Amino acid sequence: MFFAIIFFAVCFLAYSNGANDNFKGVASLFGSQTCGYRTAISWATITTFAGSVTALFLAQTLLRKFSGKGLVPDALVSSPQFVLAVALGAGATVILAALLGFPISTTHGLTGALVGSGLAASADAVNVSMLGKAFVLPLVVSPLLAIVAGGAVYVAFRFVRLRLGVTKEMCVCAGIEQQQMQTLPQPAGAFSTQTFPIISVAVDNPGTCAQRYAGTVMGINASPLLDTLHFLSAGVVSFARGLNDTPKIAGLLLVTSALDIRWGLVAVAIAIGVGGLLNARRVADTMSHKITTMNPGQGFSANLSTALLVMTASLHGLPVSTTHVSVGSLLGMGIVTGHVKWKPVLGVFASWIVTLPCAALLAGITYLALPHILHLDF
Repeated sequence: MFFAIIFFAVCFLAYSNGANDNFKGVASLFGSQTCGYRTAISWATITTFAGSVTALFLAQTLLRKFSGKGLVPDALVSSPQFVLAVALGAGATVILAALLGFPISTTHGLTGALVGSGLAASADAVNVSMLGKAFVLPLVVSPLLAIVAGGAVYVAFRFVRLRLGVTKEMCVCAGIEQQQMQTLPQPAGAFSTQTFPIISVAVDNPGTCAQRYAGTVMGINASPLLDTLHFLSAGVVSFARGLNDTPKIAGLLLVTSALDIRWGLVAVAIAIGVGGLLNARRVADTMSHKITTMNPGQGFSANLSTALLVMTASLHGLPVSTTHVSVGSLLGMGIVTGHVKWKPVLGVFASWIVTLPCAALLAGITYLALPHILHLDF
């Protein structure tokens, strides 16, 4: 029975992770109108799942990185009560943020839950210096790096585009409208109404008007080439996220030997995919439309900088958050173009700050309440 409770708690955390995180890699596709929401979330699900499956072959190496050891005592990490509290506290924090439309870091949610459960177990159980490395450093470094990279990549992309002679095309909507007009009075003294066709032309605002690119690059039409590269960069980000987050969550199942960890990874991968498909819409709207407006080239630039930073950080073991990198890259590009929407951006920043204390509070309360709720001797 207790194994089943832990299993479903971990799957709940995975579902929450998918709801909040799956769309981050493809937000620029939707925001730039390169594709619709359903296409974007489908591509995110496929590529994230591919990353999760790849984690099956690297399970032992990756699982050791996300055990929580070093932040709290080893004996506490292997406690079922502790693990259950961490999964429920982090899962509740992440799904709440997803329902409210705030893109937060699951890693920081887990860190907060580890801290809260650790403090509930013992006042001196948390390694404060480790907490600084795991939370404070990424919180400060990730967005700053991404903002600089997002702006720099966009400027470089624009320079290359202009050098290649690729120009922008703006949509113009033209059509025929029917307009009724009254004619002069007839001999009987009555007015007659007739319908005349008139031609109308409208240009939409830059935020909603479709903008494509005209020209060729090495003999290839620029617009479809850009879309292909954009999809590939989004896939890389989503793949990397699946590769990193799946073992991070499945590692909580190591507390019990009742399930082969490979099946645990499969269950987590499925739950992440389902969470993204069912509950990603609010975060999608925030990431795609509430940070900055963008055209396909700007969206690709932001996504390319995200992919480069995430891959570089992974190779060098740098503590960066994919969430913060994704948002920071969009923000950096938006600052350069002058289209940043600061009010919702400040709300996102605030959600990052409260992630750790919120997860810590929920996990701590859960840790203290579990023995009374389940009537089990942990």
